[in-house]
Amino acid sequence: MASCGEVMTEAPVCCLASETVNRAAQLMKSEDIGPVLVVEHQQTNKLAGIVTDRDLAVKVVAEGRDPKSTRIEEVMTRHPVTCRAEDDLEKALRAMEEYQVRRIPIVDDQDRILGIRAQADVAIRAGELMKTAEVVREISEPAAR
Repeated sequence: MASCGEVMTEAPVCCLASETVNRAAQLMKSEDIGPVLVVEHQQTNKLAGIVTDRDLAVKVVAEGRDPKSTRIEEVMTRHPVTCRAEDDLEKALRAMEEYQVRRIPIVDDQDRILGIRAQADVAIRAGELMKTAEVVREISEPAAR
């Protein structure tokens, strides 16, 4: 099986936690993406969190917040599930299933962003269509209440 580093999108779109959610939404639109990785500083590229289009819909729009004044740090997920480039793909797939996430940032030993791995990366790059279908099913299961 491939490693996470072999099956990831390199140089993912990032923004700062101090930027507005409007900036994140503009990046999502211009880059045609759902998640934006959040870094502490552009120079270090150290992962601080992740903000998704769903976060913006649920935590900003549905709550009536102003996207031009709400900071990303107010709505982002801190400490997202991550993998290392050398981790095997199976580990990432198990983490996606366990935590019901569709994307996993790939980081180095200092938590600097190397890439991001999404469900589509497995299907497209690893040719794992059956495994992808299984992961999608597991991720989409309603959480136990």
